[in-house]
Amino acid sequence: MANEEIISPGDARFSTSSRGPFRTRLQGPVIDQEGREIPDGRLRGVRLFQFDFGHSGANPFGDLTREQRLARFEMLAKLLDVAFILPGTNIRYGVDGIVRLIPVVGDLLATAFSLWLVREARALGAPWYVTARMLGNVAVDGVVGIVPFAGDAFDVLFRANMRNVRLLRRWLEKQPR
Repeated sequence: MANEEIISPGDARFSTSSRGPFRTRLQGPVIDQEGREIPDGRLRGVRLFQFDFGHSGANPFGDLTREQRLARFEMLAKLLDVAFILPGTNIRYGVDGIVRLIPVVGDLLATAFSLWLVREARALGAPWYVTARMLGNVAVDGVVGIVPFAGDAFDVLFRANMRNVRLLRRWLEKQPR
């Protein structure tokens, strides 16, 4: 790289402000990754470079179709409950079972992941009675999972997230297309 190509703090394209060096001065319209122009009102009066993950392809939680959300829901449930096989047996376990081996914190994290999946089911349009059954599965898994060792074994066998996937699938199959 030639010395002329190296951008220095004194370069005309950069200004040093009270917020720190290397703040860009925008000239012309601001365009997102898809080529759409971002109106000045969305820049909140400060014309600094901003990321807009809500309307770009970089956001895995952005605008997804119903099928994409359902596929993500099922994939995460499988990862949490049945991703691995215990060598020499047919017993399947997931990240949830591994994380729950950490006392207290692991149980809280695993329950939080399961609750996030229930929230996703609600975002897919699951009614209150399906959501209530899902929350019941998560509650049983969380309460029994607190018991050392026996709770971890119960978690591997109970598979609350996979039960929740089946509940959601059954409800979706009954819905008109």
